[in-house]
This record gives sequence, structure tokens and C-alpha cells, in this order.
Amino acid sequence: MKLVSWNVNGLRACVRKGFLDYFHEVDADIFCVQETKLQAGQIDLSLEGYVQYWNYAEKKGYSGTAVFTKKRPLAISYGFASGESEPEGRGITLEFDTFFLVNVYTPNSQRDLARLPYRLTWEERVHRYLVELDAKKPVIYCGDLNVAHQEIDLKNSRTNRGNSGFTDEERGKMSNLLDAGFIDTFRYFYPEREGAYSWWSYMNKVRERNIGWRIDYFLVSKRMKDRLKAAAIHSEVLGSDHCPVVLEIEE
Repeated sequence: MKLVSWNVNGLRACVRKGFLDYFHEVDADIFCVQETKLQAGQIDLSLEGYVQYWNYAEKKGYSGTAVFTKKRPLAISYGFASGESEPEGRGITLEFDTFFLVNVYTPNSQRDLARLPYRLTWEERVHRYLVELDAKKPVIYCGDLNVAHQEIDLKNSRTNRGNSGFTDEERGKMSNLLDAGFIDTFRYFYPEREGAYSWWSYMNKVRERNIGWRIDYFLVSKRMKDRLKAAAIHSEVLGSDHCPVVLEIEE
């Protein structure tokens, strides 16, 4: 089974830049997107053979997540607790026979860290949710998690220390989740690979020079370790300031 996650930074714009070419070429069983930046009815996306699930933000042109899957799930939910609203459209959960899939777009702490308290509260809420799901069946947790976990996960770790996405607090929340029984699948396969990034600033020549951050992930429950087949970052794929990340597992 092949799973793909991609922060498209505006799906309508990404479609104009080749999204569908990549979508059909990669032929994923489950394709997750973040930052769709649209409302219901604003795009007519014909994806033959896939069921589509969308979580729109209340604010127009902002946030949003979606999942396109060949196999219809047993159940689907939005947000991270029963009856809880998620006005920014940041999470979708699909339950399948042998695992839960949780697709998220984690809030950015903002350049001045004005949203860091909200971000940390979000992390705690999602952590509890994932652990609760994991008690029922294994979890695949993916999306733009907006954190470079280790120094190896961004180009300039020393100068970015304490900046949004590389604060001790955000990195610590990721560590806590891994300690709670999850695996960073890319690092499982490539524990020492440098220069493996999934996001680059739009500043001039930054992407060409590979001055990036790895902030897009597939995390899985540790007991899925024997089912892991491959992980990849498709950095050659353009259309967004992020690139797709891929996970392959045994059915």
C-alpha cells in the first residue's frame, strides 16, 4: 500500500502547476493533502477510482485538509474529539480494517511566536487523541507537522534555533509523541541522511540551493514497524513550497 502526503499551499494553484500529473503518476492508494485553501464547491476535482473527503476551514482561502482514497474507510471523523469543532479544517481521520489514518495540518507558531501557546495546546490535544486511537488499533499520522525535529532536519539549525518550527517546545512535543510509541518513518529508513527536506522558502534560489526544512512526516505506531516497506521525499516535484512525502507499507 502506498500513501502520499503533500501540503499543496492552495490546491487550485497547485492543480494549475501539475498536481494531477503527479497524482496520476504516483498512483497512491491513499493521498492526503494539507492547506487546500478552498471551500466546498470551489473546485471540481475528478479523481476516478478515489473517494474524496474534505475538511474546510471556516475562513475562506485558509488552511483545510483532504484525503483521497481508493478504499472506502469504515468510518471518518473531523477534528480530534467527539463533538469538538475544528474551525480551521486541520484534521481528518479515516478508520480502516487494520489502522487509523490521521491527516493533519499543524498550526504554524508564526514568525514572532505569537501563536506558540495555541500550537502547544494543539500538540497536547492531538497527542492525547493519537494515543487513544493507538489503544484501539495502529495509527498512521501524516501531514505538515510544522516542526523540524532534529538538527539534521533543516539546513541552518544553529541560526534557526528558537525560531518558529524549531523551538525547543515544538521539538519537545515531537519527541514526546515518538516516546509514546510512534516511529518517524523516514528516519527509520534513513537515520543519518542529510539534505532531505520537504519545504523551502520562496526566497530567490533557496530551493535550488536546497536550503530547506523537513517538516512533512509519516509517523506510525511502533507495532507497524514490520509492515514498513519504504519511505521517500519527492523533492523534485514542484507546484508548492512543500513537496510530497511517501510511505509504503505491507497491506
